[in-house]
Amino acid sequence: MEITKDASAVVQPLVRVVADAMKDRPRAARMFETCIRNTLETTIQRKPDGTTFVITGDIPAMWLRDSAAQVRPYLLLASSDRDVADMIKGLIDRQFECLLRDPYANAFNESADGRGHQSDETEMSPWVWERKYEIDSLCYPIQLSYLFWKNSGRTDHFQGDFVKGVRTILALWKREQRHETDSAYRFQRRNCPATDTLTRDGKGAPTAYTGMTWSGFRPSDDACTYGYLIPSNMFAVVALRYVQEIARDVLRDAALEADAAALAADIDEGIRTHGIVRHPEFGEMFAYETDGMGRHALMDDANVPSLLSIPYLGYCSADDPIYRNTREFVLSDRNPYFYRGAAAAGVGSPHTPTDYIWHIGLAMQGLTAATAEEKEAQLDAMVRTDAGKGMMHEGFHKDDPSRYTREWFSWANMLFCELALDICGVRVRT
Repeated sequence: MEITKDASAVVQPLVRVVADAMKDRPRAARMFETCIRNTLETTIQRKPDGTTFVITGDIPAMWLRDSAAQVRPYLLLASSDRDVADMIKGLIDRQFECLLRDPYANAFNESADGRGHQSDETEMSPWVWERKYEIDSLCYPIQLSYLFWKNSGRTDHFQGDFVKGVRTILALWKREQRHETDSAYRFQRRNCPATDTLTRDGKGAPTAYTGMTWSGFRPSDDACTYGYLIPSNMFAVVALRYVQEIARDVLRDAALEADAAALAADIDEGIRTHGIVRHPEFGEMFAYETDGMGRHALMDDANVPSLLSIPYLGYCSADDPIYRNTREFVLSDRNPYFYRGAAAAGVGSPHTPTDYIWHIGLAMQGLTAATAEEKEAQLDAMVRTDAGKGMMHEGFHKDDPSRYTREWFSWANMLFCELALDICGVRVRT
């Protein structure tokens, strides 16, 4: 990280908080320091133009989703450390610059060097690493912009490309409410697993109008089974409510406020009408996906937005009855991607092998838990399943943590940090 202080000095205020509060968990405190420093030292790149480029870790590209999640804990320092605040502001600027180049892309190159999946059959650009359209890719820059305002007090990031970018997002989400008739987006990848491409010559499975907005892919970068991804639509509602508040209180833009409110109401009505099912065991609960024609996917995936993460996203409270029912389902054997083994129990993903639990899923269970005991249990599970690496992986085998995917995963590292801070009573202002 190219700022005036080294990473250890930047994060020292947070390291001290965790070390003091976790004297009975010294290994967790050491892992916190390793993870909170690692992201600064290995993934964050300040550029001469003032923007910030954040690689996802072992891939030299920037995902809009991952980059926002990777810097979220640093928001706690944004009001006291100008360098950190400038770094986050630079990332916001870079994210909006990227999405204006292509709002359908999920991952971008540092320059127009043509790296990544250039052979995919879609409207690729040398700036784009991958063009899998995911609703959450557009939610995260709005969320980060809002949280940066709330935690730093700054509003200069709402200048420049912000309004144009938000208008672009709103227009895309409205267009994708009618994907069958109004959208030109197509995506096909040859000689790949079925989860890496879309059916029907790249259009995806059929959908009917619901008021929700369509997504080609999940936050795992796997293809949606049905086009209306419920947790991502929930995140869109939250992001649009952020836009309303920013438009009203900062930009004084009544038209933008009204447009965001109308779209949020449409999507929310679609969720309430088409996204809730009655399960014979759990009662009323949210489905993971639907097509608007009566078909639903009942599952959850560790990647965020997920059904487990609904209160973390801010769509509803953790004591909402439908969320409570949904959570019981997600953390049960009825969820095909919940795994219970000798090492741990938690949510995995079809993105990784069967029986692989994700550290992101364990962190999210802790961050949405109702009790301190459950939060601490999830943190302890993350610590004991690091395979001696001192950092988080993507997925690990439920019976043998030495079998894992990705040596280290920056997004998971930072969610570990966020859970540790949460246990210490330190939370990002939302």
